[in-house]
Parts: sequence; C-alpha cells; structure tokens
Amino acid sequence: MTTYIHELSHWPTFTWDSIKLAPLLATVHQHQGRLQGRMEALGFNLQHEAMLLTLTQDVVKNSEIENETLDPNQVRSSIARKLGMDIAGLIPADRHVEGAVEIALDAIQHFEKPLTKERLFNWHAALFPTGRSGMSFINVGDWRYDQHGPMQVVSGSLGHERVHFEAPAAPRIEKEMDVFLTWFNNKESIDPIIKAGLAHLWFVTIHPFEDGNGRIARTITDLQLARSDNNSQRFYSLSAQIRKERTSYYKHLESAQKNGLEVTDWLEWFLTCMEHALALTSEVLANVLRKARFWEQYKTARFNDRQRLMLNKLFEGFIGKLTSSKWAKITKCSQDTASRDIQALIELGILVKEAAGGRSTSYVLNE
Repeated sequence: MTTYIHELSHWPTFTWDSIKLAPLLATVHQHQGRLQGRMEALGFNLQHEAMLLTLTQDVVKNSEIENETLDPNQVRSSIARKLGMDIAGLIPADRHVEGAVEIALDAIQHFEKPLTKERLFNWHAALFPTGRSGMSFINVGDWRYDQHGPMQVVSGSLGHERVHFEAPAAPRIEKEMDVFLTWFNNKESIDPIIKAGLAHLWFVTIHPFEDGNGRIARTITDLQLARSDNNSQRFYSLSAQIRKERTSYYKHLESAQKNGLEVTDWLEWFLTCMEHALALTSEVLANVLRKARFWEQYKTARFNDRQRLMLNKLFEGFIGKLTSSKWAKITKCSQDTASRDIQALIELGILVKEAAGGRSTSYVLNE
C-alpha cells in the first residue's frame, strides 16, 4: 500500500540538497536580474504591453493545464480594462474569465498582502462563479467535506481506475492549512524561489478544495514569485511553460507524493521549468518591440480602425489563418470592405498573401 508524504510522521518537514540545486538556482536568479533590467529599459508603455501579453498567456494556460478553455480575446480585454489600458478591440468577458483574471491580478499586484483563508476562499469563489464544476455543484469558498469519499486523483476507465494520489482527509484540512499559511507568510532565510516550489507542492498535497486546487496552487506560486521579484508587474509566465511540460509536471508531482520528504528532484524540475519560462520571455519582448517599431514606422499612415485592430491582433499572435472572411467577422464589416482593407495593406507592403490561393487565400505580416 502506498504511503503518501502527508502520512509520514515528520510531515511537513521538507529537505533538499542545496548544493545540488545551487547552480540551477543561480542561473534562474541571473535570468530574473537580466529580465528586470531589460524591462526597465523599455519604458512605461512597452512595459504595459509586455505585461498584457504575459498575463493573458498566463491566465489562459493556467486554465488550459486543467483542460479548461478560456477565450484569449476575452482574457486580454478583461486584463486591459482592469489595468486601465486604452487599447482597441476590447470585448465583453464572461464570469469565468473575469474570475480567473481577478485572481491572477490579485496575486501579483497585491503580493505584499498576507495569504489568508479568506483570500483563498475568495479566489475559489471567483473560479467557480456559478457554484458548479462542469455539471456538478461543489463546495465553493470553503474547504472540501469529502462527502463522496476521500479526495483522490484518478485516471483510467471505470473498473480499471488508477489512483495517482489520495489527499489528507477533510477533518485534517483546517489544521493543515493553518500550518501552511503560517509558514507561507513568515519571512525566513529560505530562498524565495525555493519557497515558491515548496509552496506549490505543499498546497497540492493538502488539496484543500473540492476542485480548482491546481489553478490555485499555481496562483500561490505566482504570488510567491512576485515576492521574489519584489515587483507587481509580471513579464514571464510559469503556467505557460508548465502547459508545455504538462506530462512531466504531473509525473513529478505524483512522484513527489510517494518518495518521502526529500524533495530535491521536485525542486530541480521546478527550477528548470522556471529557467525555461524566463528564457521564453525573449519571445514576448521581441513581439512587443516588433510591434512598437512597426507603429513608429507607420505613425503618419492613415489606417482605419478595422486595420489597426487587425494589425494589433497579428502582432499579438493571431490564432489560425487570417482570411478576408475572418477579417469581416472580427471587424463586423462586409466581405467587400474586408477585401479593400486587406488590399490597401498589401499595397503598402504590410501584408502578403500566403502560398495557397483561391478560396483559401490567407494573409500574413510581411516580415
């Protein structure tokens, strides 16, 4: 029978090999420092643009890890409104999107505030504004009750289930979370990035909610990383990197639950994921700078509102192929108007046709 780490007598006394982790931790800190310097050199407007791109990606991918799809355009619009950014093409966002955005911004912008039970309950309620997870009612804004049996992470078909993990019983949660929150809010000598990795594993182990534990664990991690950066702005997305490495992420979390309280392997994976996330930020910066250069080059050009909207969407990563019919649908204009808008940009050398022609004609930015 499997013994999980929360069942061990010395739980939750984690240990790790600091010497083994030191080179990787130093690399992550170096990436953080370089990124901070680069962002400070961008200026206020470009910083906000980079933050909007990063947070949009972070919110979308945090949900996507759990197989929940949020509309990126709604997420972007919600973030922009909450940050007071005046950008084109804002659209309404549904309650689930608004809730996910509120949680992300609360964690990062108010990182200095203590993490409390009430704050976690508010996050949980924002994640499930209808009181449902899928088709089922759940306990929202409260710890789980285990009324349907122990909290287990299970895969496989009926009759062939595999239990990956079983969380502490519900009566333990209040005490377990008191210990966790006291530790999380205390200032101590532990490296803040190591603390982020430990907090992630510790919270997932307790699994205090009926649903949403993974998303809230990653939000707690983001809060701790904001403390590490001492910055209420975010220019890298750990959730986006975890989404890319999702299979490995779950594998390492499961392994960490079963192999004792020496968690060097988990922290090594976490730090490597952090390194990759910070390295990918160069792509975000490249897009921001590319967009800024474009609008500087064409600052005297007389684009209409539809063209400005679609050009910004292309710079921010348009999903799928851009066709005249998509242009018409997004900008709410006729097919003929869309074709004229596109042709004008082709004549300016801004857009070019992709190889396929005929009814499948699509367009991309002229690099």
